[in-house]
Amino acid sequence: MPHCVKQFYVLFFIVQFTLGQEQVEVNPPENIKTIIFRGETEDQFPIVQLGEPIFLTFDDLTANEQDYYYKIVHCDYDWAPSQLLKSQYLDGMDNQRIIDYENSYTTLQPYSNYRLTIPNNEVSLKVDGNYVLEVYNMFGDLQFTRRFVVYRDLVSVGGVVKRSRDFGFLNERQSVQFTINTAGFPVVNPRTEVKVALIQNYYWPKAKFNIKPQFTRGQELVYRYDKETSFMGGNEFLNFDTKDLRAPSFAISKIEFKELYHHYLFTNDYRFDRPYTYFPDINGDFAVRTLQGTDVDREAEYTKVHFSLPYSSDIGLDDVYVIGKFNNYDLNEENKMVYNDETANFELEYPFKQGFYNYKYVVKREDGTLDSNLVSGDFHFTENNYLILVYYRDFGDLYDGIIGIGTANSRTITN
Repeated sequence: MPHCVKQFYVLFFIVQFTLGQEQVEVNPPENIKTIIFRGETEDQFPIVQLGEPIFLTFDDLTANEQDYYYKIVHCDYDWAPSQLLKSQYLDGMDNQRIIDYENSYTTLQPYSNYRLTIPNNEVSLKVDGNYVLEVYNMFGDLQFTRRFVVYRDLVSVGGVVKRSRDFGFLNERQSVQFTINTAGFPVVNPRTEVKVALIQNYYWPKAKFNIKPQFTRGQELVYRYDKETSFMGGNEFLNFDTKDLRAPSFAISKIEFKELYHHYLFTNDYRFDRPYTYFPDINGDFAVRTLQGTDVDREAEYTKVHFSLPYSSDIGLDDVYVIGKFNNYDLNEENKMVYNDETANFELEYPFKQGFYNYKYVVKREDGTLDSNLVSGDFHFTENNYLILVYYRDFGDLYDGIIGIGTANSRTITN
């Protein structure tokens, strides 16, 4: 076989392999912190109608005013890249440099703050569906990726949260039941044309997919499952607030100044064996804010926050991590706790930009499985938000569009 033909087959295989690969979110190196990615609401997962803006900000702690570039990838229902060409889903060109950035002002920790809005003068989106935003450095190395969703409001979705009917999980699980009203939108075969994704608190790793309608009622698709659409309730997230650098709050036991401010949180307790207590949270999210300036993007300080959790035989030799939207629920060495022989506690020191943060402790077992609620426990009373995404692909279409969204909250859970 000629050498050029061999090269063609190798390239064809690589392209085919890439097209079928799920676009899992990539988390950044340690110098990039406080990634905020949202639409026009405060929720840090952009869910926007076609034409509405999305906003990205992040900090680079090297403060070298490095050049960063962004690309946009359109994906199908399963988050694999769609068959669309860039010209079919983008108006304009991506792979542009992020030109809106400024250095921090009078902060102990210097950093460069970068800002990006889409659409902008270079690019806008032409179709709905799943998207991935990729950010690269000046050398072409991928730094991080984030998912976002663009939809058209063509069908109405209503949902409620119920207690599980499974007696083994009666006090621990929440089931989401919903309907999709397709009045005015032509759906011929809903079991093949319509797909649904169900997400708890915008946490994609545990999303439910491939949920078929149980039955149709006129122009309504009805989903009244129990086990198929149920989630463990978890518990309310823990939180702390560092907007005032020098004033301890209810969660902060003491503050020290070294090279930066250090905030020491009170040692947390295990809650799995305690009665559920309502404790308002923002479902894992965070909000940057400071009392030491007016421009939170450039004037908010970075502080070192110290976490501690008592050792338990339930954890044994397994690894404990502190996670939240602040690090996109990632498990890496930077947020892994270390056992301290002197205090008999797991401990962690982690840099945060001033603000209000939700967090939780999770345990990674030796076999690689993740025990999300060993420390916090599972309760059906827990307030959780659920997002229902309705995808549609007609016969002959090249991609999965999103024709409607719905939400449900367990605050009003019923039997």
